[in-house]
Amino acid sequence: MFTGIIEEKGTITSLNKLQNGAIITVGCKKVLDDLKIDDSIAINGVCQTVVKLLESGFQVFASYETLNITTFGSLECGDTVNLERALKLSDRLGGHIVCGHVDGVGKLIAREKIGDAYKMTFELPDELIKEVVKKGSIAIDGVSLTIAEVLDNKITIAVIPHTFKNTLLEDLPLNSAVNIETDILGKYVARFIGQNAQKSKITADFLERNGFI
Repeated sequence: MFTGIIEEKGTITSLNKLQNGAIITVGCKKVLDDLKIDDSIAINGVCQTVVKLLESGFQVFASYETLNITTFGSLECGDTVNLERALKLSDRLGGHIVCGHVDGVGKLIAREKIGDAYKMTFELPDELIKEVVKKGSIAIDGVSLTIAEVLDNKITIAVIPHTFKNTLLEDLPLNSAVNIETDILGKYVARFIGQNAQKSKITADFLERNGFI
């Protein structure tokens, strides 16, 4: 489990694609502190298991499934990635609950600088839009963000300068693919409402009117 508070930007230093996945080496510094083999680590929001520690980085084995359903399939040597170690029980939950299980791949379609901050617009797969709400949480490439607006299949995020400079968001060109993980609490609410729509008076409108979403 993670919080979506990125600890460090790392670099892909080698990528060896195999028939059943890929061995990915990540160069980094900060997250190596107390990192161990078998620890979980989020790379661009994708939960991976550390299989080897190096003097200046670590290795993971990404399965063929991970390559197919995340942006890992298009990673190249030299790419910058967001890194976050797994949450400790004693840590503050500064972002939101992030599982590291990517729901789909979205795309950055617009970016506008407003003062020192940035307005970023992402296009999401149609099946994920029902799981996002205005002022709700979302993880984009592992970064915990708050949704400012939802329109059709697009969401807008207001990004503060600190988050922009210290995550991969600074390096994203327009039309870049990004990993999307919707809020786990929102998923449960959406499923509950869907299963009980005919017999319950609790609807999305009811929850919004009463301040739950």
